[in-house]
Amino acid sequence: MTTATEMKFKVADPSLADEGRLLIDWAESRMPVLMALREKFAKTQPLKGMRIAGCLHVTKETAVLIRTLAAAGAEVTWSGCNPLSTNDAVAAALADEGIGIFAWYGQNVEEFYWSIDRTLDFKPTLTLDDGADLIFRVHFEHPDLFEHIIGGSEETTTGVHRLRAMAADGKLRYPVIAVNDAETKWDFDNVYGTGQSSLDGILRATSVLLAGKNFVVAGYGHCGKGCALRAKGMGSKVIATEVKATAALKAMLDGCDVMTMDEAAKVGDLFITATGMKDILVKRHFESMKDGAIVCNTGHYDCEINLEDLKELTVSSREMRDNCVEYTLADGRRIYVLADGRLVNLAAAEGHPSEVMDMSFANQFQAMMMLAREGKDLGVGVHELPVELDQEIAGIKLSAMGVHLDQLTPEQVAYATDYSQGT
Repeated sequence: MTTATEMKFKVADPSLADEGRLLIDWAESRMPVLMALREKFAKTQPLKGMRIAGCLHVTKETAVLIRTLAAAGAEVTWSGCNPLSTNDAVAAALADEGIGIFAWYGQNVEEFYWSIDRTLDFKPTLTLDDGADLIFRVHFEHPDLFEHIIGGSEETTTGVHRLRAMAADGKLRYPVIAVNDAETKWDFDNVYGTGQSSLDGILRATSVLLAGKNFVVAGYGHCGKGCALRAKGMGSKVIATEVKATAALKAMLDGCDVMTMDEAAKVGDLFITATGMKDILVKRHFESMKDGAIVCNTGHYDCEINLEDLKELTVSSREMRDNCVEYTLADGRRIYVLADGRLVNLAAAEGHPSEVMDMSFANQFQAMMMLAREGKDLGVGVHELPVELDQEIAGIKLSAMGVHLDQLTPEQVAYATDYSQGT
């Protein structure tokens, strides 16, 4: 009998490997930056000797990153960072290519953490996270691994916030690079990727007309702004709710109505939460929503919509479509919840488009490279990638798109730093 530590991988259906390879190949055709990095470092293999444990959505785009890390010499093990975001065909293809992957769609909580633990059986030297579950697992369940780990990286806003809080509390034990804070990540992935993919998930789960609907966005950060922009582009009337004055002001000047969630709950047709905070939609909001209201979440965790509160008000429920459950309340009103309150863009669709993940995962690759080179000399804490890497990644992306930039003349360069020039 094979023990857990001897397992090479666990996926839903290994026979889906051919289907998964097609998906990955398609993503590769849309990700020129990561492919350029793979070509550049495949010969020198600067990650040789590194063992990377990753905990990030198992999508076709993630597979391109995994292939690139492996091409650069790393031994890679992987688990999904969300129980509903794994593409089983992609997971099967990666397993067939020798990746130590432990991921399948629809995991329960026990299976989710079991899968993370299996990636840690390989005693990683680097960790790569989306939401910080892997890093927390190391810190609280596997402290014996600290002697092997050089450093880690974190992909998303929520995870970076958690890690900064952990560092401030003196509990973080190794350096972590905040990939999310790279401009070519947060200002593109979070805005354009989240906006398009979240609406894609909503439409796949409901097929509703967005034009003319009151579309309520909870949280006007980068992700919320992206959703608002795309909803407005499809003819929705966008309402934003916020706790931060400057964010609310930005929403106002971008043409959104701004109100409290108590007010928005009465008029909204469709609600999407993008805050990273729990209990954004709770019992009193469900009690005042219209019949037919649709609610979903694009924040990292499933705590933004309090489903227990909704279930207390519910007399019956049924699944109407894939990732769309109807909750009928005692007074006959119906509220529709998408993707069980988890990430609608990944659970009900395919996640961010390959073109935008190209830059995000180029940053992840560069973070692994930086840690392999300098990790032992970095202090414990949350670090940022050098600004120069942002510009390099953006430049490669523009070049692949056939776009050329102006160049400053020597005189202009001198002028930029000449403080003696006046009016």
